[in-house]
Parts: sequence; structure tokens; C-alpha cells
Amino acid sequence: MKKLLNQKEQHYADTREEAEEIVIAAKENEALIMNKISEKYNKYGQYFLVDLTYQYGTPKEVMEGKPDDAPDGQMSIEEVDAADEDLPEFEDPFAEKKDVPDEDLPY
Repeated sequence: MKKLLNQKEQHYADTREEAEEIVIAAKENEALIMNKISEKYNKYGQYFLVDLTYQYGTPKEVMEGKPDDAPDGQMSIEEVDAADEDLPEFEDPFAEKKDVPDEDLPY
């Protein structure tokens, strides 16, 4: 199960009026909790950045409950544990080895 908790957006506008239109359109969404219009300048002139923050109410039970299944592309805890058991024991290639008789060496 996937739930959107919060979202941040940033929009560009050439004029203050355009920036205010973006904010007015965003206010139609009840999840909007913050909006900010920043006046900026660069070598080409003035422009405006509109920052919007949305927060979506998710019930406490959903947040604290154990998910039924893992999201697409992710392994569940049980699958990870099973995969770990299937792996061969790690052998350190740099660990000290027992002395091998010279006649058993390939060179």
C-alpha cells in the first residue's frame, strides 16, 4: 500500500500575476499548507518562484500498522530472511590459509 504523506512543488513564473494565479489554483486543493512567492533576479531580469507544500492526512492506524505486502520491486522481511539463509558461507580471500605442501601449488 502506498500513501502520499506530503509533497513539495516549485513553479516558475515570469510575472507576479502568473505567480498569484498558480497560488490561487493550488488553494483549490485542501491539502495545501504553505505557499510562498519569491522574487528573484538574474542576468536576464526578474522572475518569480512559487513554492507550494501539501500535507495529506493519513490515519494514525495506517502509519503504525504493518504493511500487508511490500511495494513493487521491494522484498518483504520474510523474503530477505529466506534469501540470507540460501547464501553460501562467506570465505575471506585474504584470511590466513593453512600451509599447503609445495607439490600441491599450481606454479
